[in-house]
Amino acid sequence: MADFLNTPGGIALIIVAQCLAVVAFVMISLLFLVYGDRKVWAAVQMRRGPNVVGAWGLLQTVADALKYVVKEIVVPAGSDRTVFMLAPLTSFVLALIAWAVIPFDDTWVLSDINVAILYVFAVSSLEVYGVIMGGWASNSKYPFLGSLRSAAQMISYEVSIGLIIIGVIISTGSMNFGDIVRAQDGSYGFFSWYWLPHLPMVFLFFISALAETNRPPFDLPEAESELVAGYQVEYSSTPFLLFMAGEYIAIFLMCALTSLLFFGGWLSPIPGIPDSPLWMVGKMAFFFFLFAMVKAITPRYRYDQLMRLGWKVFLPLSLVWVVVVSFLAKFEAFGGAYARWAIGG
Repeated sequence: MADFLNTPGGIALIIVAQCLAVVAFVMISLLFLVYGDRKVWAAVQMRRGPNVVGAWGLLQTVADALKYVVKEIVVPAGSDRTVFMLAPLTSFVLALIAWAVIPFDDTWVLSDINVAILYVFAVSSLEVYGVIMGGWASNSKYPFLGSLRSAAQMISYEVSIGLIIIGVIISTGSMNFGDIVRAQDGSYGFFSWYWLPHLPMVFLFFISALAETNRPPFDLPEAESELVAGYQVEYSSTPFLLFMAGEYIAIFLMCALTSLLFFGGWLSPIPGIPDSPLWMVGKMAFFFFLFAMVKAITPRYRYDQLMRLGWKVFLPLSLVWVVVVSFLAKFEAFGGAYARWAIGG
């Protein structure tokens, strides 16, 4: 068996198995994320939430998924059928393949590449095309307007997210997620992580992630009172399910990025306790809980407020932070060189 695994066929089999393991983790997590999202929302509103299908309602998401699968797929008359069907598939696949570079441990990663951050940023930027395709191909003004609003919103906050990530890259000197997490491994545990030196940007990153994934209070692309359901309004059955799944996968990805960039990834918060992938999963679950709480307790922004916040507040602040971090990194490098010169090293 060992000899077979060393052959090209065996290596290909291992890669396929690893890919399936990551996909299985994300898709199984998706079931519980939707359930947890609904439960948190219900608890804030003092109601029970899903509680009928399965023990404590745990199978409610499975029942909803089956309901979507067996429904008829309705394609609007006059729409571009090919593009109409490709749009949700594009959103789902792009959200899923971004997980190829997300590490859960020093060795638990599909592709440990040096430009992992650039890869994730490129893939997540392409997700806007699925939204635009869905709105344009629906042959209706409501989804088209919704797709335009969503595209503008996603692009606006991608700029802030990118600048915030640049600060982390400057602090680490690497775009590899593993290097970023290892740079946070210190003797102070929780207080060695990047959330402390980059504290102002943690809040900006979290809020930008809400806007990037169209979550409340920034769910304007699907504002019920204005655009019915945004770019998704003409979709039903499995295509709508793919849009919804892609959105939740993108949210979970933002939770993973928050954990890796600012909160130590798989590192233990308490010195002496072993590091574990369970820490990574636990942090991701905690940040998703915060996503769910924001959805339950905040009112929706107006569109002009959303754009003003992105371009007139977050963009200048993130630019200033890049300058500050760059100056500190340069000063630290100069100080280290001066110290070595002073002691004759």
